[in-house]
Amino acid sequence: MAEFEALDAYLDDVLELPVTGTDGVERIYRIEGPTALDGVRIEKITTLAARMVAGGAPIEAQALDDEEEIDLYKACLGSQYEPLLNEVSWARFKHTAITAMMWITVDRETAAQYWKTGAQPGKPNRAARRKQAARGSSAKGAASTTKPRASTSGTKTASQPKKPKKAAARS
Repeated sequence: MAEFEALDAYLDDVLELPVTGTDGVERIYRIEGPTALDGVRIEKITTLAARMVAGGAPIEAQALDDEEEIDLYKACLGSQYEPLLNEVSWARFKHTAITAMMWITVDRETAAQYWKTGAQPGKPNRAARRKQAARGSSAKGAASTTKPRASTSGTKTASQPKKPKKAAARS
């Protein structure tokens, strides 16, 4: 009697992503999980990047040089690296690579959230940030330059407007 089932029974080693190429044709790119060695490298790089951000390193700080970034994308995309590089725009390539990285380092659900929003989990995407900024400037939350009405506390009734005086006739 075996205590453990084979990993294949519940472990998903493939991510299939629909990406529209520069030719306008949508293709499904089948990204397989990385080798153990590549997985360890990807984990190390993303952990170091997370520590830099948590430590207050400026966003402009370049964690990877160009060659290291290419190696990271190759490790995340595997055999789909070359086809994606040749068939899609830079924005779609990078979005696909980062989605794969989220899948490898976190989980499928996080990768799906990134795929749909383009934002790191827990951080709002550009559209959500704009919406939040617009909501923040609404009458409900923004400071108003209109002066509030004066208090009538302590008065019985509002003053009645005065009638104009008639000019007296002179003799």
